[in-house]
Amino acid sequence: MNEPYIIEMLHITKKFPGIIANDDITLQLKKGEIHALLGENGAGKSTLMSVLFGLYQAEEGEIKKDGKNVKIQNPNDATALGIGMVHQHFKLVECFTVLDNIILGTEPVKNGFVDRKTARTKILDLSERYGLSVDPDAKIEDISVGMQQRVEILKMLYRENEILIFDEPTAVLTPQEITELMKIMKNLVAEGKSILFITHKLNEIMAVADRCSVLCKGKYIGTVDISATSKEELSRMMVGRDVNFSVDKADAKPGKLILKVEHMNVASKIHKNLAVKDVSLEVHAGEIVSIAGIDGNGQDEFIYGLTGLEKLAESEHTHILLDGTDITKKSIRERSKAGMSHIPADRHKYGLVLDYTLEQNMVLQRYWSGEFQKYDFIKNKEVSAFSKELIEKFDVRSGQGNKTVVRAMSGGNQQKAIIARELDKEHKLLIAVQPTRGLDVGAIEYIHRQIVADRDNGAAVLLVSYELDEVMNLSDRILVMYEGEIVGELSPKKTSPEELGLYMAGAKRNVGGAAS
Repeated sequence: MNEPYIIEMLHITKKFPGIIANDDITLQLKKGEIHALLGENGAGKSTLMSVLFGLYQAEEGEIKKDGKNVKIQNPNDATALGIGMVHQHFKLVECFTVLDNIILGTEPVKNGFVDRKTARTKILDLSERYGLSVDPDAKIEDISVGMQQRVEILKMLYRENEILIFDEPTAVLTPQEITELMKIMKNLVAEGKSILFITHKLNEIMAVADRCSVLCKGKYIGTVDISATSKEELSRMMVGRDVNFSVDKADAKPGKLILKVEHMNVASKIHKNLAVKDVSLEVHAGEIVSIAGIDGNGQDEFIYGLTGLEKLAESEHTHILLDGTDITKKSIRERSKAGMSHIPADRHKYGLVLDYTLEQNMVLQRYWSGEFQKYDFIKNKEVSAFSKELIEKFDVRSGQGNKTVVRAMSGGNQQKAIIARELDKEHKLLIAVQPTRGLDVGAIEYIHRQIVADRDNGAAVLLVSYELDEVMNLSDRILVMYEGEIVGELSPKKTSPEELGLYMAGAKRNVGGAAS
């Protein structure tokens, strides 16, 4: 007789206003396996896992653990059953320390006080054992998203969960961190844990998963053994057609100088040194310039300084010129009006107002213009028509169309909404930071085409990405940032991922044309 599945979700149906997110889905997890869950943005993957974790209650269906029916009314029930979840958008208290976030809700107590010493020892042991080094005393708001990811994983390990749900765990990680996470996941299943792994990245599924279940528009398509399938077959199951994994683009024809940055410095929030040190660069119309680097080497701070989200360190030599206009001390709105579009790395913090509707978010960058405002009143009819047009053009999916509150949308569709808004608005410079984070292969293919078309229409594009494939495929020029400095300029046609990796790790430099 076969050993029972450790988790069975049988005939699960979950509805939201205007949409059936999960339509009669059955998913079975074996003990000690990595089971991938694949599907387009809005296919219902995160919703299904949220039902298993007790965040949502299904209208129909049942859940079994070790062959026995269980009721999961909330995350505490899930935790009691040994189920843990790392969410796509982290559930961390930003003003708390790493240690306080990990123990929150399960604090060890000694003589009526929280026993931080015992907690610290356990956290440090776990972080060493699984290669998840963190600073227990750092505040969440001061650490990179890659580090926050580690904190979420440590939260599960601290609670000794045996069923681990990873929702898009690699969306915010660098290639090196992804390789490390894959090793960690394999170590976890070797110790008897079972993993449900939501991802859009087919390479990762092929590398670590044992089986993969595919969802499409809320329905179950099928489950396959990874050893008996291919990337191409999985992508066909997911989007119903063949997907082109390479980017088709003609050679760049750089034109007018659009962005000129001279001697930019940005202070660090974490230490006393500068996060960005004396960075100068140029981007011309009709070219895509990528900034490559391992997360935490000053890319975020550079973009914050460039877009006006952070103040620059005072220096009379620092200048930012956008199409010849000095915007060094301009406000964010003035930079936007001057022709800057920005797809931010953190879509929740800087890209969207989550409790606004989709149509309101679509006009955030221009609601004040005559097109959408008259006598200080918003022209609702125009806003509605404009947003519907963008939603259709960029295939942004949501339960109630342009009236959907953005918080209720899937992460990938939130990302598509930002990309639609920023590409559609009149701009000379597109700053795209992790533009395809959390998107499925079909959507990535589409967004890459849009970015290339933007370049070909005469925009200057500055891309920041931690995906080496994306950097190599999309770029016309690659600048490498290491410890806040530009340490190399490379041509994607003349370099390899391995050489790029050496620059990213600081092992090689090429400044002023001389490699070292």
